[in-house]
Amino acid sequence: MREEATAFVPGHITGFFSAHPDEDPTRAGSRGAGLTLTDGVELTVEPATGDESTVVLDGTEIDVDPVTTVLETLDATAHVEAESELPLGAGFGVSGALALGTALAANRVFERTLAMNELVTIAHGAEVRAGTGLGDVVAQAHGGIPVRLEPGGPQNNYLDAIPERTRVEYVSFGGLSTADVLSDDTDQLTTAGKEALARVVEEPTLLSFMYASRLFARDADLLTERVTETIADVSAVDGQASMAMLGETVFALGTGLSDAGYDPSVCTTHPAGAMLR
Repeated sequence: MREEATAFVPGHITGFFSAHPDEDPTRAGSRGAGLTLTDGVELTVEPATGDESTVVLDGTEIDVDPVTTVLETLDATAHVEAESELPLGAGFGVSGALALGTALAANRVFERTLAMNELVTIAHGAEVRAGTGLGDVVAQAHGGIPVRLEPGGPQNNYLDAIPERTRVEYVSFGGLSTADVLSDDTDQLTTAGKEALARVVEEPTLLSFMYASRLFARDADLLTERVTETIADVSAVDGQASMAMLGETVFALGTGLSDAGYDPSVCTTHPAGAMLR
């Protein structure tokens, strides 16, 4: 057993998606596309000093069901200390990053000797079971601008990517509950997601991705008033912006939000996936 291990997992903004449930959480998931970010989650795992696992994010102890499930699956009792520039529950895949980073680091600390795909499958299944995400983990393991062509963990899914890199700006006004959205009738959302994916598959560019993302947010009836106003402000200065799924968050390519008078956080798309430090 090692004393500790540190992992970094990029944040992930989903532009659009369609939900594909399955009784097996490792086969369930989503199709869609998004951006992984150089802003992400860095965490350190070490053996717990007591009988229970603990998770601390930015100095505050929190309960994260996917992390609990990952540690139980790995038969590990650990202390997880995490830091992130990204807000939890606002469409940045933070819970998925915590689950995947914990899987990577705990595998090293507790010498479980599992392969990458096995660890991604464990983290993805934990996210699906918790209702906190459907596609973040597999995207964060891939990095770049992943396009999820088939749902599920690595043994089932099929990923492609848009081969570009870009500056990303974002502002967040709060969170939306992934579990609440997915507990409603998702037929309208899934139809909009399939149409958006078909558009990006036909033209795999950043501009096509942004256009498809805006149409999806509208057609899936997910836009809030504040998000709508912000996207319109960016469009007025000839910028490209859309809504992060699922959060009251707007992301833009280049300098769109800055040009529109906002004070956004700034990063770039991440060229690689999750990694041990």
